[in-house]
Amino acid sequence: QVQLVESGGAWVQPGGSLRLSCAAPGFSLGYAAVGWFRQRPGEEREGVACIERYGTIKLGSPPKGRFTISRDNGADMVYLDMKYLEPDDTAVYYCAKSDDVSCSGFRLEDYHHWGQGTRVTVAA
Repeated sequence: QVQLVESGGAWVQPGGSLRLSCAAPGFSLGYAAVGWFRQRPGEEREGVACIERYGTIKLGSPPKGRFTISRDNGADMVYLDMKYLEPDDTAVYYCAKSDDVSCSGFRLEDYHHWGQGTRVTVAA
């Protein structure tokens, strides 16, 4: 089973920052768009950000300006930089590979090779 691997989740105080990483061990992200999603306690999984191979970005639910998605095609890595974190950002964060080359949306069924997630806890 080809699966992405997320890392970087941690406990952080409100106002803090984190960088999450998404790796593709043993396979290439190729030209596929890659998305970051999160699932907050008791809620459905929601799209956070998506990035295409050459850098086009689509942002999802979190307020704009606090989260930045980036991609290293040579290393087959995708990153999510989060700043000014709030308790409401507490969630398990997942990355997934899209069926498409473009970030057309955040329908879960359009993404595959989901990782196991990395947990982010924002609390004093």
